[in-house]
Parts: sequence; C-alpha cells; structure tokens
Amino acid sequence: MAGWLLVNPRSGDGSGVAELCAEAEARGIRAHVLRPGEDASELAREADADALGSAGGDGTLASVAAVALERGLPFVCVPFGTRNHFARDLGLDRDDPFAALDAFGGDERVIDVGRVNDRVFLNNVSFGAYAVLVHHGWRRVLDELRLRHRWVVDGEPIRTRVLLVANNAYSLTGARERLDEGRLHVYTPRGELRVAEKLVVGARSSRVRAAIDGERAVLKTPVELAAEPGGLRVLVPRGPGA
Repeated sequence: MAGWLLVNPRSGDGSGVAELCAEAEARGIRAHVLRPGEDASELAREADADALGSAGGDGTLASVAAVALERGLPFVCVPFGTRNHFARDLGLDRDDPFAALDAFGGDERVIDVGRVNDRVFLNNVSFGAYAVLVHHGWRRVLDELRLRHRWVVDGEPIRTRVLLVANNAYSLTGARERLDEGRLHVYTPRGELRVAEKLVVGARSSRVRAAIDGERAVLKTPVELAAEPGGLRVLVPRGPGA
C-alpha cells in the first residue's frame, strides 16, 4: 500500500519531527512536513497514495481525514499533538507515534464523522466559553464565564455558558467508548441535553465563534450539524485490541 503522511511540526511541543519522518520513510511511507502557507487539505488532495495519514493534533487530523473521506481512501491517525483525543478514542497509544505507523497496511475499521455546515469533524464542535478560549485565550474567557449565552437547539431556547456537540457519546471519563453509534450528543455543563442524527443550533447573531476539533472557526447561523454514520475508513495497527 502506498502511504502518505502529513506531519504538522507545530503540533505538540514540535519535537521529534525528523525522527518520525525518518521512521516513516524507512517503512516506505512518504512523509511531508507542513510548511508555513501550505494547506493541509490541498496537499492531501494532490497526494498520490492509497492511504492518507496525518501526524498532528486533532485539527490537523480532521483536515486530512475529510479529504480521505472525499477521495474514498482509508485514513491513518498518528498521535503527534498535545492531547490527541481522537487517537485515544481510537484505541491508540498516544505516547507512541512510531507504533501508529503500523496502521499503514493494518486492519480497517469504519467509523462515524460529523458535519457542521458541511465541514467534517471527528470529535466535537463547541460554542460559548470554550470557543472564546480557543479564539482569544484565558483573559477573555474569564469574562465569558460570567455570561450565559442564548441558543436555540432544534427550536428549544436554552441559556448556557458552554454548548458542545459530540460525534458519538462521551463517558464520565471524558472519552468515547465507541465511534460507530451514528448519533450526535449535545452537552451543557448540566449534562446531556439531547441525542440526534441531525440538529440545528441558532443564535441571535448571524455568525458565531466555534471550536471544531479544537480549532478556531466562525460559522454562519443557523448552524446545521449532522452525523454521517460509517463515513470514514480508518486503518489501525494489527494485533490484540486492534
């Protein structure tokens, strides 16, 4: 299998890029280090490969995964960011990116993705205080924590500081036990608000700040979200628990 791996050197602490690329090349996987000004999605569209991989944080992973879905190719996740939430939920060792390279030529799984205004997300979309934190940092978010924003979720008005829409359910540990339920789960600080395949989030403004898989985004309202069951082919390393 001809594998291609995009490596984001700005993910995590930025160390180990050369070593990861060398390990990938030794396995016959072509590695490309993302340079300033380059677009991860465009690079993935142009890659001549049978499988597309991404080494970086969740935002970088989502960009390449969206192109893999678009091209009908399997996707490989290599944990290389700060938190690596998707890698954890996929069952990978977040501290061993070399081991994740075994997925090229590994076993295939089919998992869900979510879409928000036609943009793919792997983990979640957040509105309110956390989105402000991602956009502006801690100083601004402290002011936001004193406010409860007005939202309309599928016609139901709610006031909350944080609104999170997840691709599959989160457990009490903060992880997702499965990635193939085919449902979106809506959470506020008070708990789970609803479960749906599709939903619409409205606000008083025409655009809202959001965090999509931890990355900054500004979305037109009303915001349309949908689950896409079995939308993404993912390769994982062979072996016990794969």
